[in-house]
Amino acid sequence: MGRDSGSDERPDIGRPDSDGRPGFRRPGSDGRPGFRRRDHSVAPWIRTRLRTAPGAAVALALLVMATACLAAAFPRAVERYEDAGLRRAVVDATAPRTSLQVSAPQPGTYIPQSERETALRPESMRKAYERLLNTVERPLAVDSAQSMYGVRNVNNLEAAETWLPMPSGLPAQMSLAAQSGLAEHSRPSAGRLPRAEDTVTAGTREVEAAVTTETAERLNIEVGSVIHVPGVQRDPLAVRITGIVVPRDPEGAYWTTQPLLRTPSLIRPPTQGGEPETYWLGALLLPPAAAPVLLGTPGEPARYWLLTPDPAALTAHDLSRLGSAVASLESGPGLVKVRASTDADTGVSTDLDEVLASYADLRSGVRPLVSVAAFGTGAVAVVVLLMAGRLTADRRRTELALLRARGASLRGLTRRLLTETAVVALPAGALGLAGALLLVPYGRASYAVGAALAVTLLACAALPLRALAAHRVVGVHGAREDLASVRPSRRRTIAELTLLVLASAAVLALRSRGTSGTSDESLDSGASGDLGSSGDQLVAMAPVLIGVIAALVLVRLYPLPLRWLARPAGRLRGAIGHLSLARAGRTSVSTVLPLLALLTALTTAAFGGSVLAGVADARDRAAVLNLGADARVEAEAALPATLQDRVRSTPGVREVTPLSIAYEAKPGAGVESVPLAGVDPEGYARLAERTGLGAFPAGELKASPSGGSAKPGAGGSAKPGDDSGSAKAPLPALASSAVADRYGTHPFSLRLSDGSDVTVRITLVRDLTPALPGTDFLIVDRAGLGTVAARPTTLLVTGDQVSGAALRKAVAADAGEGAGAGAAARADVRLRSEERAQYVDSPLQSGAERVYAAAVAAGSGYAVLALLLALVRAAPERAALLARLRTMGLTRSQGRRLLVLEALPQALLAAAGGVLTGWAAVRLLAPGIDLTSIALATPGGAPPTGTAALHTDPASLFLPALTVLLLATGIAAGQAWWTGRRGSVRELRAGDSR
Repeated sequence: MGRDSGSDERPDIGRPDSDGRPGFRRPGSDGRPGFRRRDHSVAPWIRTRLRTAPGAAVALALLVMATACLAAAFPRAVERYEDAGLRRAVVDATAPRTSLQVSAPQPGTYIPQSERETALRPESMRKAYERLLNTVERPLAVDSAQSMYGVRNVNNLEAAETWLPMPSGLPAQMSLAAQSGLAEHSRPSAGRLPRAEDTVTAGTREVEAAVTTETAERLNIEVGSVIHVPGVQRDPLAVRITGIVVPRDPEGAYWTTQPLLRTPSLIRPPTQGGEPETYWLGALLLPPAAAPVLLGTPGEPARYWLLTPDPAALTAHDLSRLGSAVASLESGPGLVKVRASTDADTGVSTDLDEVLASYADLRSGVRPLVSVAAFGTGAVAVVVLLMAGRLTADRRRTELALLRARGASLRGLTRRLLTETAVVALPAGALGLAGALLLVPYGRASYAVGAALAVTLLACAALPLRALAAHRVVGVHGAREDLASVRPSRRRTIAELTLLVLASAAVLALRSRGTSGTSDESLDSGASGDLGSSGDQLVAMAPVLIGVIAALVLVRLYPLPLRWLARPAGRLRGAIGHLSLARAGRTSVSTVLPLLALLTALTTAAFGGSVLAGVADARDRAAVLNLGADARVEAEAALPATLQDRVRSTPGVREVTPLSIAYEAKPGAGVESVPLAGVDPEGYARLAERTGLGAFPAGELKASPSGGSAKPGAGGSAKPGDDSGSAKAPLPALASSAVADRYGTHPFSLRLSDGSDVTVRITLVRDLTPALPGTDFLIVDRAGLGTVAARPTTLLVTGDQVSGAALRKAVAADAGEGAGAGAAARADVRLRSEERAQYVDSPLQSGAERVYAAAVAAGSGYAVLALLLALVRAAPERAALLARLRTMGLTRSQGRRLLVLEALPQALLAAAGGVLTGWAAVRLLAPGIDLTSIALATPGGAPPTGTAALHTDPASLFLPALTVLLLATGIAAGQAWWTGRRGSVRELRAGDSR
């Protein structure tokens, strides 16, 4: 049978709908069996898109991989140097301060003697030690190899042997210690280690002991010597020396926790006038099994357990828990457990909590500065990722608009773009994370994974969100988006005002609180990835917010100069100037993202460069304050007369300034002393002016020919025949503010250490001077002092490249020649470069400085990338413009000038705005930022003189801005040159927007 020619039996086509359009049958909708096919359109579409633009996909993958790598490496790098700084602080504090010293008195006399002896035996002490290890809470870990326990006498015992050295006739005293681990921490150099053959009790008559080589050498002890110490209700205890041992690790906790075990001490007891008396105090090392014998001596034996923390197990992110663990052991639940494990009267003491608090103070000053760089670089990286997504969306605007016009849903379009981007970004983010883990193989992986995941998600969402915002309404032709014509919306105005309020609040908070804010508490907690508390994050974002506000303000002001210049340019001959201004004014409003990236990066670079320059200047300044010159040669006594010429002839030395320093000059009849320095006014004035430490006119310090000079006192230090006993004018003196306030401007007398007197009158007041650091000093003309007092004790050396080795060689060569050779041999030679290096005391400082510099460099790189993305976005349009204008007679040189002049307004805007914003950020934030922690902190010691303030660094302001300006104009010129070498056929094809 034939078909009805008028019927349509195609299964997918039905009758027309009510609106007249043909309907399409869904499988199974009419009751007839149908086959539902799986939609395979997504994967082929993604594959097609990736094949169409492989360069864009590779560029996005590289951007995501690099950003994810940097984001993941940052928290691990911070954690690495923070942990290293904590461990260095604990190691440098030495074991006597950081060890947990658990001590218990001897068992009470009310219990049987056998039980008292049992409590001191090694088995009981070891069981108590094992129980103590279980009471130490994590994260505090004990280094069992450097921990020990034992019994020692609290009161020292006099030795009856007369062959022991007695410097003042007082008998030597001994401390008996039965400490565990002697065989593991020492080796015999003579004899053997002591041991207890039989069971030792309180009544044992003789025991064996060992001494260290230092104790044997200083106390004349040999193998076989017998030392008797007093007993209680028994005969004296005989201690036979069976061996002399050498410590395996003299600087280890086993020997440094109780230094007396290794090195004897010369004790000077307090006396009421008369000559001081001294006696030797040494230690005899008994075997642990001989500990009960101490109960038979008047030494009051005490048990002790010394628990040394393991520095390798300490981490900075557990700082608060470490403090809690130590506090619990000292006076908390941990102490209750300790007493339950040992004795009811047990006590725990340590300075570990002070060491942790000192480190926490240092970290609280360093961490906010690093967070400023982190937020700045992170903001620029976020802007660049958003620019990459916007660049792709703008490049595919026509394609996406056509898909929307042909019926693509907004959700489906967003899903397709998200899938397309994820295919590229997810593997790239994983590779970046793997690279960060390999680059920084230390630290917790959770923060690195979180940072890399955040970067990857942002890269995946940038394109879909931009497309979602741009294509919410179906349309083929968009509205004009010229920067000079589009007016800001109300939403944008509200958002900008909100940012302005946030930036103002951050600046005010930073100026009033400082970078450390309220984190001055000793043990501020937080993970290494947490850059300060939540309140400090707003403070750390202050430079970024300032850059954001500046970018928004400049974008609003940018059209004004273009409008002002457009009319005068239109009257000029030639179309290049007018056309370039018109093109610059027709730039899309999307230029706010590149400008935001550039200004944020330039602000961060200027701020970061100023911080690094301030750190370097502060260290140089502190080194000069402590030394007074490029090098300092100082001795307690007078230096040889020939040393000055020998030092002056050393390579690299430009000038040598001799000083005669008396640290114990006593004004009048008082007991206070004031440091006095005699100088040559001419040379010293040049030195003060060169170093910037209290410059003064040399003539005001010179002693007049009839002026004062030293009067001979008991020391008879004046020259023979000198008429110094007559009344003469006092010596003019330069004094510090504190000394001037104390003694005024009236003449007063000074008695020097050689017995001579000199009368001075303060005529100059300065806060600083090269000769003497500190706030108390007097400077006078050396010619007015006596012969002995005027002899140089210090040489201040200046030069461009002073060699420490050559300078020390010159001092050593003069040590064996002439008078003062002994002083030259004991002279201390210090260089400014060596002094400066000492201020980088902790890995926390050096690590933070390196991370800060890396963050600033990364931010600068992202700024350049933002500039390149902005220029790449406009490259096709510029190429088409040049091609059309060349058909109208535009020459190649005119084309280059056109593109350069078109790019120049935006480049000038970014460069000038970056300089002004960086300068404003430094000026606004400087009062609240103190660089002392990162520049000059010395944990465990006294802080150096002076503070480190933030100041503007011109190089950090202008060099990045000039780089941006040159790069923008150079790329524009290069694009014009490259376009001129290519043909114009492709750009002139109608309808081809590629």
